[in-house]
Amino acid sequence: MFEASVTRYDSMKYNRTGRSGLKLPAISLGWWYNFGGLDLLENGRAIARYAFDHGVTHFDLANNYGPPPGSAEETFGRLLREDFAPYCDELIISTKAGYDMWAGPYGEWGSRKYLLASLDQSLKRMGLEYVDIFYSHRPDPDTPLEETMGALSSAVRQGKALYVGISNYQPEQTRQAARILRELGTPCLIHQPRYSMLDRWVEDGLLDTLEKEGIGSIVFSPLEQGQLTDRYLKGIPEGARATKTERVWLTPDDVKQNLPKIRKLNELAGQRGQSLAQMALAWVLRKPQVTSALVGASSVRQLETNLAALNNLAFTEEELQGIEDILKG
Repeated sequence: MFEASVTRYDSMKYNRTGRSGLKLPAISLGWWYNFGGLDLLENGRAIARYAFDHGVTHFDLANNYGPPPGSAEETFGRLLREDFAPYCDELIISTKAGYDMWAGPYGEWGSRKYLLASLDQSLKRMGLEYVDIFYSHRPDPDTPLEETMGALSSAVRQGKALYVGISNYQPEQTRQAARILRELGTPCLIHQPRYSMLDRWVEDGLLDTLEKEGIGSIVFSPLEQGQLTDRYLKGIPEGARATKTERVWLTPDDVKQNLPKIRKLNELAGQRGQSLAQMALAWVLRKPQVTSALVGASSVRQLETNLAALNNLAFTEEELQGIEDILKG
């Protein structure tokens, strides 16, 4: 049986999520990759253990994470039974529904039918009675927002989720969702948007909306699918994510286009005594509206390196301007 480190809370920074009572670690572990049925179980086990041993209390999942879909939740369920059962109340477990999960008209988007059925399936795969956070993974253009938010509120009332959140919602959609949930007595806890140095759409209204509504945020892809690391500094290595096509928002052309900026950013990170990945994580966490940054990890070493970003979260005005000049160049 896994015995967690007694010093596991000594080095992590915890941030309050919006105006709620819930705190999240500044860096959370995403299970989108590396924990599926095609991945080596013992590698995922080692990553999850290391994360928890260093204060990463939040594991972020979704119904379709794998591959195959559902298998990341199954992996978590096994690790919960075999490793983390004594520490269940020290963990924050989230899952989502919104993208395609099973065949037919009820297997994706935002209907009450899909969301609540998916949550039941997720709980069964993970061996849980409830999750801490249940998300609408994306807005549904054809389902009334009242129905989608009503399903989230029902999950809380049924005791199947403690909090609810939304992901990939635009600012106005976020305002409307927050209003509906507030009227239902189930406040929107958190928003999960994509945010990085190379994708800054949240700065155009969403962060201000979150602050006004008292909603926290946990940002995904802060390392931009590996671009904001040292992985592509010398080109595209064999087997890199940019060479694959399944569930990946990255192409060789993306890497080539961004490489000049990435190399300059890497030089600036070195001047700060950080790796590029560490600086990129610190950069998204500089925003007070950002509660946590989600990172994936294919190895313990990679996770260890990313967690070291917490050793230097401060930026001088000169450094921030230097980053702006590079990104706009």
